[in-house]
Amino acid sequence: QVRLVESGGGLVQAGGSLSLSCTASGPTFSHRNMGWFRQTPGKEREFVAGISWSGPNIEYADSVKGRFNISRDNPKNTVFLGMNSLKPGDTAIYYCSASRALSSRLAGTTTADYAYWGSGTQVTVSS
Repeated sequence: QVRLVESGGGLVQAGGSLSLSCTASGPTFSHRNMGWFRQTPGKEREFVAGISWSGPNIEYADSVKGRFNISRDNPKNTVFLGMNSLKPGDTAIYYCSASRALSSRLAGTTTADYAYWGSGTQVTVSS
């Protein structure tokens, strides 16, 4: 079982930056792909960024490419999401996720690729 806890959300003005963190419990973190998703009321949860267990494979949604950066620190069981040039459209609850599979080469981009989820952290971008 993997438990995920996100932190770092908040309120920021458009054009600003925020950094999210997600700390995982359990000994298998370093072998799981990790992802960030976001969701707004009435909409499906959407992929934001994913990183493979060893780091070389990284994926971003088109809407955040060039503005967001995902990274991980395996010894600290933590994955990060740096968000720059934030827009009001980035307002959502952001969820951290961990893959069911271990040591999978490619970071997943759909909710089906991930089995474990945090409770989410709110990001609000004001115009």
